[in-house]
Amino acid sequence: MPFTSLLGQPQAIELLTRAINQNHIAPAYLFVGAPGVGRQLAARGFAELLLTSPNPVHPAKTSLRQRIQQGNHPDLLWVEPTYLHQGRRVSAAEAAELGIKRKSSPEVRLEQIRDVGRFLSRPPLESTRSVVIIENAESMADAAANGLLKTLEEPGRATLILLAPSVESLLPTIVSRCQKIAFQRLDTPTLAQVLTQAGHGEILRQPDVLALAQGSPGEAIVHWQQLQTIPEELLTAVREPPTSLRAALDLARQIAQVLDSETQIWLIDYLQNRYWHQGRSGILQSLEEARRYLRQYVQPRLVWEVTLAKIRDES
Repeated sequence: MPFTSLLGQPQAIELLTRAINQNHIAPAYLFVGAPGVGRQLAARGFAELLLTSPNPVHPAKTSLRQRIQQGNHPDLLWVEPTYLHQGRRVSAAEAAELGIKRKSSPEVRLEQIRDVGRFLSRPPLESTRSVVIIENAESMADAAANGLLKTLEEPGRATLILLAPSVESLLPTIVSRCQKIAFQRLDTPTLAQVLTQAGHGEILRQPDVLALAQGSPGEAIVHWQQLQTIPEELLTAVREPPTSLRAALDLARQIAQVLDSETQIWLIDYLQNRYWHQGRSGILQSLEEARRYLRQYVQPRLVWEVTLAKIRDES
């Protein structure tokens, strides 16, 4: 079954399965919940059912599943946020492979929404309907979101699935045109089961990572992988407030030289969580100000020098 590997989301599975069994399929769905709790997995499973409906017992369901996983089914379009690089769109994964420096987050662009319209302008080739999945729908700028509204009003023989962290992250006019499916954070036993099955059981021995993940196995894996990119010597130094102004300035220099901008922002999340659990809540505001300045592209070394000096004084 398509949802066999989706753990900890019984309500979502029930609602989606019922829609197929009763043939009450909405033109658009909004999968809302934290990243990494199974929304993408559910979207792929639901797409598999939609592309074989009204005959879910498809004779080539294994082949169909592989084609969906590989993204080469002619009636499925998966849209993910992109960067613009040298006049072309590249995904976050492609940007990482190309070594493109990331100064902002990727977004779902207007031209991608126009691609959706062109995709849906033709009838399905193999199935009774087309399926469009839009990942990180909250990243759409206003022009793209307004363009999507027109498609949601007349999707034709298609079902759209939007993935977003919350209903508040999207325009109310988009939310009102979708059936909402909520995805919950996982409890501790289920989180442990998912991580173990995924081959990441070592994360269960990392309390800092689990605290950051807050019940999301996908986020736990991302945080763990991010942690591995920081040199151990630097990580050890930054885990405790600097003891002198000289130490603060030296640590600021190391952070600015060694870590890229996205990793520096992640480090702020890590330090906020760590200091909170240490009872040093007074430091959190200084770190939040550092995050704001880094996102405004203030010179990183200067940001860290000021922040670590404040942390030294506050600790």
